[in-house]
Amino acid sequence: MKKLFDEISNKTATGITKKYSTSFSLAVGMLHSSIRQDIYNVYGFVRIADEIVDSFNEYPQAELLNRFEEDLKYALEHNISVNPVINAFQGTVKTYNIPRSLIDAFLKSMRADLTKKVYTDQNEIDAYIYGSADVVGLMCLKIFVKGNDEEYNRLKDSAIKLGSAFQKVNFLRDLKQDYEDLNRSYFPEVDPTNFTEADKQHIIKEIKEDFRIAKIGLKQLPKEARFGVYLAYTYYAQLLFKIVNTPASVLKENRVRVSNPKKFFLFCRCYFNYKLNVA
Repeated sequence: MKKLFDEISNKTATGITKKYSTSFSLAVGMLHSSIRQDIYNVYGFVRIADEIVDSFNEYPQAELLNRFEEDLKYALEHNISVNPVINAFQGTVKTYNIPRSLIDAFLKSMRADLTKKVYTDQNEIDAYIYGSADVVGLMCLKIFVKGNDEEYNRLKDSAIKLGSAFQKVNFLRDLKQDYEDLNRSYFPEVDPTNFTEADKQHIIKEIKEDFRIAKIGLKQLPKEARFGVYLAYTYYAQLLFKIVNTPASVLKENRVRVSNPKKFFLFCRCYFNYKLNVA
């Protein structure tokens, strides 16, 4: 029966989230139970697509991504996929009327990762960030507001800024891995082999502005979503803090991390700030 398979599909998406990202899964766990599973379903979908283009180097990645996209198209037309991750995702897409344009933009950026290695044009990287990160935030926002178009349109600019901030922090954190392992460079006019303090400060300035705008919308999210998003925001703000205090020469050689004890401290601080309404 389909209901049983849907339950298995949801558990698969949840398991992927928890296995691939303990930090993100902690934040998702703080969302209200009415929306939590659907966020797991979105993450499961985008995680697998990302793994195809980033990790499956020994396999025909373009073919795998084509099949993944074909399976999705079928699922969106027929409300089912034998791929549990896609099956879970299509259910969420239908429930909240997530625009197909957001999904197409995401897959376009994933496909770019197969061929596009160096970004020298700001418009190109802006489009890539929109597809790889901003639209994921917009999909989540659709869930947070439970499909309410008026609320979605009111908050979408802040959601875009939050997605951009998260992605740019990831780019800085993974500078060495992206360049050495994947041969990618996401910052126009920045040479990864000669990453300077001036380069770092310029990017940090952009991220701080993104965070500033994002926090305005964060405070206006429905209560079911606010604490979970605030926790994710705080985690990335801590990553940025560590990046700010890490010399550019070290940053390009070592991946910045937040320790588990620090994560626990951040969780406690977020909880008290949220309860005291000072977040």
